[in-house]
This record gives sequence, C-alpha cells and structure tokens, in this order.
Amino acid sequence: MVDRWATFDCYGTLIDWNGGIGRELERLFGVAAAARLLHRYHDVEPAVQAENPTRTYREVLDLALARLAATEGLRLPALEPDALSRSLPGWTPFPEVPAALGRLRARGWRLAVLSNSDSDLLAASLEQIGVTVELTVVASEIGSYKPAPAHWRVFAERSNANPRRQIHVAASLFHDVAPAVALGVPVVWINRLGEEAAPVPTRELHDLKRLPETLDELIPE
Repeated sequence: MVDRWATFDCYGTLIDWNGGIGRELERLFGVAAAARLLHRYHDVEPAVQAENPTRTYREVLDLALARLAATEGLRLPALEPDALSRSLPGWTPFPEVPAALGRLRARGWRLAVLSNSDSDLLAASLEQIGVTVELTVVASEIGSYKPAPAHWRVFAERSNANPRRQIHVAASLFHDVAPAVALGVPVVWINRLGEEAAPVPTRELHDLKRLPETLDELIPE
C-alpha cells in the first residue's frame, strides 16, 4: 500500500493566525484600530517576506509590525518590538483541528506541515494542536517563503511521496492554493473567511470537520 500524504499550511489553516495577530494589534493600538490594522497587515507581511526570503519568521513578524506602525503613523511601545513573535507560541488552534488531524492519522494518512515559519515556533504550535506529524518544512530552514514553490520541492525530496497520493490543505489563496494549483498538486481550500476562489481548488470546505471524509473521497485507501 502506497502512503497517502496530507500536507498542511499551519497559520490560518490549523492555528488561528488572524486571531493571534488581531489580539496583539488590539492590545498595542486599541480596539478601534485593530480591524483596520489587521487588514493592512495582510499586505505588509508578504512584502517583508518577499524582500529577503532568508529572514527568519521572527524577523519578519518584528519588521512587519514596526513597518505597519510607521506607515499608519502609530507609536509602537518601546518594550514591544517583538510583540507578535513573542506571542506566537500562545496562538491557539481552531477548535475542530486536533480531532480532525487525529481522525486522519487513524485512517492511515501521513501528515506534513509546509509553513512560512521557524522550526521552534512551528513546534510550539504543533504542541498546541497535540497531534504528531511526520514531516515539517519551514521557511527559515530552506530560505524561501510561499508562494514560491520551494516548500513543495523540499517536501517531495524528503518524503519521497507519490504525487498521485498527496493533497495540500490550506486557507490562503495567495500563499498556498495558487502555487499548489500551478504545480498540479490537488488542494483542499479551507475557506474560513467566505472568500471567492481564484484559482479554483480541488475542493472547498469551511473548516476541517469533514476533511477526513473529503480526503478519503479524493484518494481512497
């Protein structure tokens, strides 16, 4: 029997990235500004990643926060330059995630995480989830941030997975769905925000509750 692999993005898919960032922006700059700043942050962070893909994710978070404050004319408190990176290990998984991943493992799926993160930060997030994964590929190890394709290339090299027996699962159209589609990797889009899909994923779900059944339909045992 050839292994079945499910690869995942972490932040926004498994861990509540918007919630973690949003809470820190609210704490630093107030409730009234938090939603607007979170919307802007979605543009700032990818730009920081693209400038220098060898930056660690800690550096990306800290620089993106400083740049966001500067461009919005806000004063970042002197003792808070690392507020986002410091808070990340406490960001929580979406409620259905641990059970869904546990059910996938029980059905024989091998799990991997392809993340725009650092190894220690991702390890803290996986500890929050509490489900073992076989393999991780992180940006700070490979010097590349999604949507660049290096995460999928490194995963293929390390896992020796059969391309016909793997599916990617992710929430970000920009970072994950578009590059996976371009690479010919089947992708299940976790559309938590009610967005319009472009490009079109293989399947669309609103959360991970029915992910085990969906993956079994796409790649039977």
